Amino acid sequence: MKLFDLTGKKAIVTGGTRGLGKGMVEGLLEAGAEVAIIGVSGKVFETVEEFNAKGYKTHAIQGDIGQKDQIENIFNEAVKKLGGDLDIMVNAAGIQRRNKCEDFTLADWEDVIDVNLTSLFLFCQHAGRLMIAKGKGKIINVASMLSFFGGQTVPAYAASKGGVAQLTKALSNEWASKGINVNGIAPGYMATDMNTALVADEARNAQILSRIPQGRWGNGDDMKGITVFLASDASNYFNGAIIPVDGGYLGK
Repeated sequence: MKLFDLTGKKAIVTGGTRGLGKGMVEGLLEAGAEVAIIGVSGKVFETVEEFNAKGYKTHAIQGDIGQKDQIENIFNEAVKKLGGDLDIMVNAAGIQRRNKCEDFTLADWEDVIDVNLTSLFLFCQHAGRLMIAKGKGKIINVASMLSFFGGQTVPAYAASKGGVAQLTKALSNEWASKGINVNGIAPGYMATDMNTALVADEARNAQILSRIPQGRWGNGDDMKGITVFLASDASNYFNGAIIPVDGGYLGK
């Protein structure tokens, strides 16, 4: 058995058009998977064209996963483009809103929770039903360092990512016996669009780097290995884990 080979596997990735999600898509493709990428903007079509031009097999589904009533149709369209089958579900989509806790608006709170947590639950639920029926599957949720601590000026994001970690464990408790591995990845400080403000803040940037033993911010390529591991037979006895990919940040 080739433990890390994903040849012939069918995967769905939300938020796969940029940053960490795009890196995760690329990792799956390099390991042999066919991937349906879900994105909110027309960039999803550009991303698919880019990957397919390299000889990979990807499909584009444009949809707003922040709209709960759209998720079932988005999911079904993705499965249809994959030929009616699904082996791997990756929930990488996420948004951020920043404000002091006392000034944080309900609208921003609801936007973040809807995208980062509620939509993730619904995609897990839809994927879980298919995987339970076939007796096998891999679900990978993107958590965060803020699954472990609270951060500053990001109460909704912290709450959503704490929820992702606990939801991952709850799903694993029920589905591990049904052949489904549900796990989470907790990226550390990554140089993505979401963290542009932190990277640009010289004082905060220096503070963050001083706590990362590896001495650099992470990037999308750093997500490839762990994604392939959790999507492959190599992780068949991994259940309910939240795995940091943080250059050693948590250990310092």
